[in-house]
Amino acid sequence: MRVLVLAVMAIVLSGTAVRAADPRYPDWPCTQAKVPEISLAAVWAGPPLDDVQNKWKDDAKVSALVAKLSARKTPLDEAEKLVKEFLAASASDKTANAKLLFAGLFDTLNAQRSQVMNGLERVSRKQREAADKIREETLALQALQGVTPRDDAKIEALSNELIWKTRIFEDRHKVVRFVCEVPTTIDQRLFALGRVIQQEME
Repeated sequence: MRVLVLAVMAIVLSGTAVRAADPRYPDWPCTQAKVPEISLAAVWAGPPLDDVQNKWKDDAKVSALVAKLSARKTPLDEAEKLVKEFLAASASDKTANAKLLFAGLFDTLNAQRSQVMNGLERVSRKQREAADKIREETLALQALQGVTPRDDAKIEALSNELIWKTRIFEDRHKVVRFVCEVPTTIDQRLFALGRVIQQEME
């Protein structure tokens, strides 16, 4: 039982030891620095998009393509091929369509990214609360073990609950580590598609 208590504490402490490196974002759980939004200048060197900002939503063809290109289930090489095909068929409207397409991708992928990051911070707050709860219950279990006469049924019930909560905590911790990669993947997708669009405009 003492081994269980020590194991639980070790897991919880290791899961919460990584604190936000940037004090501006105390709930950010990833080792990657939090960049709240992708900067347009970092991913687009083409003509200004001021004149097309929200107009991409009014073009059914562009909107449908943006949705497909933004979906993570669409492989990047397939997305690049779809961009080339769409712009090759655009003829005289190529520049206008290219700008609309990138404006749509920029808006959509930035929004996706924000959603993922907000979700990560929500889970991070839950993990902190779970760690505090596990710590409290571990101390309660230690106290129960020191009482005479021992209430073995109560000790067993609490230790089983601790094992269950610790397992959930560990599983969530693994998911967070995996999801931390998603904003970077979105950045890379936007940069790669932006580059293809610009190449097709030349």
